[in-house]
Amino acid sequence: MATKTKQYWLVKSEPHKYAWDALVRDGQTFWDGVRNYQARNNLQAMKKGDQVLYYHSNEGKEIVGVAKVVKESYQDPTTDDERWVVVDLAPVKKLKKPVTLEQIKQDDRLREMALVRQSRLSVMPVTEDEFHLVLDLAK
Repeated sequence: MATKTKQYWLVKSEPHKYAWDALVRDGQTFWDGVRNYQARNNLQAMKKGDQVLYYHSNEGKEIVGVAKVVKESYQDPTTDDERWVVVDLAPVKKLKKPVTLEQIKQDDRLREMALVRQSRLSVMPVTEDEFHLVLDLAK
């Protein structure tokens, strides 16, 4: 029996729309509003238990916390269009120190990170090495 490989992701939210503190307050939420096929495909690939970096876009431009997938993809309840899905996320921990986009861009070890290469994508994969490097930068 093959063991499931843990995957890592990054999701973006504008703080004025749904900040990290709102996720902490709510305890869990469905990640809705994704209307990009590549981002949707990433949501569909997420598995329960996967770790997710939480990025504040536009204002702040920084990774502020770690969440986890608590429910795998299902129909987005905010639309009747069957093409769009959501996953449920729950907070794991707030980073001691946010990791800015500037820091990520300046770190050669993170130059291939999707956040740098595909900056407009709202849901993206992160490698295990990238995930742990970001956590190291947050200390």
